[in-house]
Amino acid sequence: MATALELKYLLTLGRWRRGLGVLPQSRALAALVPGVSQVDNKSDFLGKRPHRRHPGILQLPRVRLPQALADAAQLLLLERSMPNVEKQVQALTNYLWSRHLPIEPEELQRRAVHLEKKFLENPDSSQTEEKLCGAVLHALRRTTYHWRELSYNEGLSLVYMAARLDGGFAAVSRAFHEIRARIPEFQPQTLMDFGSGTGSVTWAAHSTWGQSLREYMCVDSSAAMLDLAEKLLKGGSESGEPYVPGVFFRQFLPVSPKVQFDVVVSAFSLSELPSKADRTEVVQTLWRKTSHFLILVENGTKAGHCLLMDARDLVLKGREKSPLDPRPGFVFAPCPHELPCPQLTASKPLACSFSQAYHPIPFSWNKKPKEEKFSMVILARGSAEEANRWPRITQPVLKRPRHVHCHLCCPDGHMQHAVITGRRHGRDLYRCARVSSWGDLLPVTTPPELPPSPAKDPPES
Repeated sequence: MATALELKYLLTLGRWRRGLGVLPQSRALAALVPGVSQVDNKSDFLGKRPHRRHPGILQLPRVRLPQALADAAQLLLLERSMPNVEKQVQALTNYLWSRHLPIEPEELQRRAVHLEKKFLENPDSSQTEEKLCGAVLHALRRTTYHWRELSYNEGLSLVYMAARLDGGFAAVSRAFHEIRARIPEFQPQTLMDFGSGTGSVTWAAHSTWGQSLREYMCVDSSAAMLDLAEKLLKGGSESGEPYVPGVFFRQFLPVSPKVQFDVVVSAFSLSELPSKADRTEVVQTLWRKTSHFLILVENGTKAGHCLLMDARDLVLKGREKSPLDPRPGFVFAPCPHELPCPQLTASKPLACSFSQAYHPIPFSWNKKPKEEKFSMVILARGSAEEANRWPRITQPVLKRPRHVHCHLCCPDGHMQHAVITGRRHGRDLYRCARVSSWGDLLPVTTPPELPPSPAKDPPES
């Protein structure tokens, strides 16, 4: 049976609906987000453009591979005549997506000590030291992820090409588009790709900045992958002119900081390194090689996101350790701040990921459009004041009658669930939010967070 307080609330709700003709839920929820209150009009952010083209719109339309690349990939797979290639592609895709980072020796030792104490606390077990050691090892084998380094031969490289070439191209294209859309005057001339694999970064960079790029350095430890990337550039053959000029291949990462590249990329490669120490060394080397932008991309999982946040913190905290290039680093995207990631410090940690739609290579099993879910961080040299500090939309926007739900990562380092209405926030902000998508920036200023004020009932008429 409803209490008197509940009946009073229901009566008030009815009067609100009849008197105002609006849904009270929108207004009540919007009142809980006082920080998102006004459009950033200080730079005439719209100009003469419609709201659907506001400057925070960064989502790419559905990406399609260059026709020359798609044709070369199909030709190479057809020439090899691999049996059950569809099953191999699906198996590799599932394996790469579910892959965890290798466990560190310190963590393994901590688990072993914990298990040993657990076994010793059992009063029924009178084990010798040898049996206790065997029991601990057996338990560790059952509960520990067994990470293995992938060794790419010619066959596995082709399977990887069929599984990941188009998705990797889509994710990196979205990262490049973030830079081009926000800094259209940036025209890089040199690029280095660490863990280049099939060369999707080179193709995406050429599609984005092909008029200005003059040199592409592709680094991969697998000779088979480098051979495959070179064949793809030459239309599927070992001879002929490459589709993208100025591409160079090498198996080892150049460590000298004297030669820098305008753009340095590591896409889906840091997670393939065997230890945190190796990742630290590689990230520091990549940052020393960076003249303008360092782009890191990984799978859109919690493991991939944590790895990127570690790399971000490593660069931000090591500002004073680059004597040949003293310019500091800052986060260009996606974070609108340099504080700890609120997605990871939440009670239920989530991956900060994004999605990019793309047309897959038209293999026989690959007909429908797909979505690539990925995490990224773009670090830039210079001052953080140069960065755009608008909030980032971190989940799909929910559009409802007369209100919009936006999950925002804000410049103060906090997440906000903003329910934006035209009545409370104004026509410009409401329309900008309604046409925005997951991954876009919302052009609002966010004053210091105020204590939430409960929504008050309107006066009775």
